[in-house]
Amino acid sequence: MTPRVRAPELPQNYPWLNTDHPLSMKQLKGRVVILDFWTYCCINCLHVLPELKYLEQKYKDSLTVIGVHSGKFANEQETENIRQAILRYDIEHPVVVDQGFRIWQEYAVRAWPTLMVIDPKGYVVGSVSGEGNRDVLDELITQIIQEHKNQGTINFQELSLTLEKQHQPLITPLAFPGKVLATPAGLFVADSGHHRIVFSNFNGDILHLIGNGKSGLTDGNFEEAQFSAPQGMAFDEEKQILYVADTENHALRRVDIKQQTVETIAGTGEQSRNIRPHGGAGLTTALNSPWDLVKVENTLYIAMAGPHQIWQMDLASGIIKTYAGTGAEGCFDGSLTESAFAQPSGITTNGNELYIADSEISSIRGVGLVEPQQVRTVCGSGDLFGFGDVDGQGENVRLQHCLGVEYFQNYLWVADTYNHKIKMVNPHSGNCQTVLGNGSAGLQDGQGKNTSFFEPSGLSAIDSYLFIADTNNHVIRRVDLQTLEVKTVEFNGLCSPDICIPKGF
Repeated sequence: MTPRVRAPELPQNYPWLNTDHPLSMKQLKGRVVILDFWTYCCINCLHVLPELKYLEQKYKDSLTVIGVHSGKFANEQETENIRQAILRYDIEHPVVVDQGFRIWQEYAVRAWPTLMVIDPKGYVVGSVSGEGNRDVLDELITQIIQEHKNQGTINFQELSLTLEKQHQPLITPLAFPGKVLATPAGLFVADSGHHRIVFSNFNGDILHLIGNGKSGLTDGNFEEAQFSAPQGMAFDEEKQILYVADTENHALRRVDIKQQTVETIAGTGEQSRNIRPHGGAGLTTALNSPWDLVKVENTLYIAMAGPHQIWQMDLASGIIKTYAGTGAEGCFDGSLTESAFAQPSGITTNGNELYIADSEISSIRGVGLVEPQQVRTVCGSGDLFGFGDVDGQGENVRLQHCLGVEYFQNYLWVADTYNHKIKMVNPHSGNCQTVLGNGSAGLQDGQGKNTSFFEPSGLSAIDSYLFIADTNNHVIRRVDLQTLEVKTVEFNGLCSPDICIPKGF
């Protein structure tokens, strides 16, 4: 018989979030406990959150989920940044900040995400790694509850928690805006935390609010349509059509500005588990966290973060399919079919090549659109743990989880998200230089490096201006590219959907 392993005690002197006091295994005796070892950059960890939410709701009186945040990137080891991630992803269970990977080592964890299941007597009874294990866990929890009910060793009682969102409710006009798109028609903002698209002119006057601000997958007019944490966008100026990567719905949406309607054009609303290159008709092909879009002629190219691939959709035929990437997570240059990416989260183009912010390897990649259609690394180490903050050339460059990239006036502008900076890259030489941001998380207007940002994630340029989705500051910043002057954009009359309705709506 295999000896049973008692769950190591959780540290009481580490920072805890979503609770007003540390939790201990001793205190949780009588309950089923799941420890979720996660890091907030990781797409697989994000995919586990809805699975856990389902189980938390189903077993309210007998299950406690505790997030153990073992941060991969240096920026993810800061408690305040983890608090922002908890707010952004609406996490409602306690989270302990695993300083120095101590809990990770005590539980012999080897990968993100890993879920450890602990029974009401305090013994580890199972663990699973990766995503898509909801049904397995559901069955195991039911079995544990029945067994301990028979033994009289289960304590049915709902735990009361003080959540971060109770201390810091999201009542700002924008909430965690992920991407921004500047077009001749005006400015589109993916107001990701409010599940809507804000469309304004360049003076900050609201032209349309697209979506009712509630998370859901609903087509229809602008007031009834629903999105779920939308991210990247692309605009067809001639037809006045906006395309949206509706990330947490695993869908692509088509917004008709003239008709004021929203319709789904790809995705089933369910997350695809198929990471092999494949494709099919848009509405019958499940997608996996589309994060950003760019339109080239009548084709949409998609940074598909979930399966680590670049996809394409022919807008005439409605066919969507893998364009590049095997589905393996990593950095492999070469042909489209042998290339590998790592959570691509930003995409732009010069018409001949796509440029990708490949976030988990902190690198910028180039993907050919014309023969011989090769994939190359423009700058960055290409290594999953090769991150930092180093300007320079090619593979000597170090970025930290870059999420946004914009091709403008022969250069690439990069949102070096976890370094809180904006950098400029020569796409030919791979030279990378910091242009904006002092490297500290903050909200400071000004000029050049005498400015600060907080996890900027999206960029878009038009005329002589660069717009930045300054995600954790809940604002859009505007940069005059001739003077490098940074200003925070004011949106007239814009409110959080939770607190007010703007005039005229």
